[in-house]
Amino acid sequence: MQSFFQATGRLYYQALLASIQSFTRAWILIPVLLAFALGLVLVTSLIAPLGMIGGFILGALNALVIGSTLSLTEQAVLGARRVGWPDILPSMGQYFWDVISVGFMVWFPLLFLEMGLQTNPYQPLIGTAVFFLIFVLLNPVPEVIYQSRSGSALDVVRESYEFVVENWIEWFLPVAIAFGPFGLTFFFQMSSQAGRRGGLDFWHLITLPFSVLSEWLSLLGMSSDMSFIVVLGLTPIVTVFMLFFRGHLFAALHRSSRRQRMFQSRTL
Repeated sequence: MQSFFQATGRLYYQALLASIQSFTRAWILIPVLLAFALGLVLVTSLIAPLGMIGGFILGALNALVIGSTLSLTEQAVLGARRVGWPDILPSMGQYFWDVISVGFMVWFPLLFLEMGLQTNPYQPLIGTAVFFLIFVLLNPVPEVIYQSRSGSALDVVRESYEFVVENWIEWFLPVAIAFGPFGLTFFFQMSSQAGRRGGLDFWHLITLPFSVLSEWLSLLGMSSDMSFIVVLGLTPIVTVFMLFFRGHLFAALHRSSRRQRMFQSRTL
């Protein structure tokens, strides 16, 4: 057990250092994410009257910005050079169809499930359980897309499932630490939001750090007005750093088994 804790602590330490290095090379993702968010707000207001057609347009736009974000994150995590403004335009369209296919694979069954549960008195409970399951099993899907580059959406889902089964403790321990003080209600609320699109929703990517930071500052006793200002400024920074940390942690877990990491910790 001691070797496990040593190996896991060393794993997080190395991922943290690598994330800091990536952040210094690719801090440009902060204004990029802000621009994406403002663009989505503008487009949403323009196409709101279009109904279902507007929903499809927003879905495609979400896939576009998520794919671009993953492409830029890939350069920061797996590359060794600085990410600059010239890299933004080529990133547009990257992983677009991967995001679309995985999103459709998740959305279509959920649509039928919600339709079938409309008259079921246990609909909220069943829905929460399903979204939680999706949140857990598909949590590393973004990293699988840009690091493993599996073929079909089914391959992405399968590899995500296998990764979670193999590394669920190391992968979700940071999540448990971040969410732990706020109880199960907050956790299930966040997991339900993430589960609706298999972790490939741009707004959830932004609102998750915003919500967690808000809860932490409230727990520390900061006033709501001051907390809102601080969280507003920190959210894009934390979001980018979270993407880098997840990427480096996934890469480290993907290239070694738990037994290998424990053995290495004993030999150091």
